[in-house]
Amino acid sequence: VQLQASGGGLVQAGGSLRLSCAASGRTFRFTRYDMAWFRQAPGQERELVAAIRWSGGSTVYGDSVKGRFTISRDNAKTTLYLQMTSLTPEDTAVYYCHARGIDYSEWRSLDYWGRGTLVTVSS
Repeated sequence: VQLQASGGGLVQAGGSLRLSCAASGRTFRFTRYDMAWFRQAPGQERELVAAIRWSGGSTVYGDSVKGRFTISRDNAKTTLYLQMTSLTPEDTAVYYCHARGIDYSEWRSLDYWGRGTLVTVSS
């Protein structure tokens, strides 16, 4: 399974960016996985930014990004997105995409992480 995040970069405060995460894999079925974006700033723990159910019908956001970020997915393109607006320097971090599913035959969680894409917001 490969999760390839892209779209990071340098942006001024108040600006916008859209991150993408392309999922692929010979046996990876995108619609069997809930997806999420996490981020990790220097010296801080990784935190949940937003998550979306496999159907796209339900979303969850971290308190610090509510009203500014929007998570979405295109199951036909096996791609996850994060639209970020009103960015602040506090949003500076490496952003990771995450896939979570369940192997029902063994009743175990399946977790995959992408390598991350750096977002830097200048003041």
